[in-house]
Amino acid sequence: MTTTIIVYNCSDNEAPEPHSIQCWVEAAIADRKDEAELSIRIVGTDEAAELNTQYRGKQGPTNVLSFPADLPEVVALPLLGDIVLCAPLVLKEAREQGKSAQAHWAHLVIHGTLHLLGYDHIDKADAAQMEALETSILGSLNYPAPYTTDSSPHTNSSHGNENQDL
Repeated sequence: MTTTIIVYNCSDNEAPEPHSIQCWVEAAIADRKDEAELSIRIVGTDEAAELNTQYRGKQGPTNVLSFPADLPEVVALPLLGDIVLCAPLVLKEAREQGKSAQAHWAHLVIHGTLHLLGYDHIDKADAAQMEALETSILGSLNYPAPYTTDSSPHTNSSHGNENQDL
């Protein structure tokens, strides 16, 4: 598998090492694509809020946004798209949910990558499939299951579905 990931850290907060991000993306892509290109932009709350308003019409920052590439079928590029992660929110959520920051970063990178691959959580069946896949991928990387009955993001009003975020 050939995976090209460009990471732009535009946040003042601590973010994972690019090597870790590479491992998480490759785990999400494994057996699904032979070749992939994507960019990941790590931002602060102001930029995350601006993007959330612009692309989803929702106020305030969100933890992850995914923007799948919309290429014509005749263009044979391995471009998947772009992921935007809000570093302060990722770290805050990890603390609030009693998770390690590394585990939460891994989960959100995998979640965003799965959106780029076409997975979504618009309805309950799709959400269950996506959550099971995320849990399996994270388990293969020795991270704990990301969801509990009260922390599923797909029932939490602070997270939306419209533009592929968690």
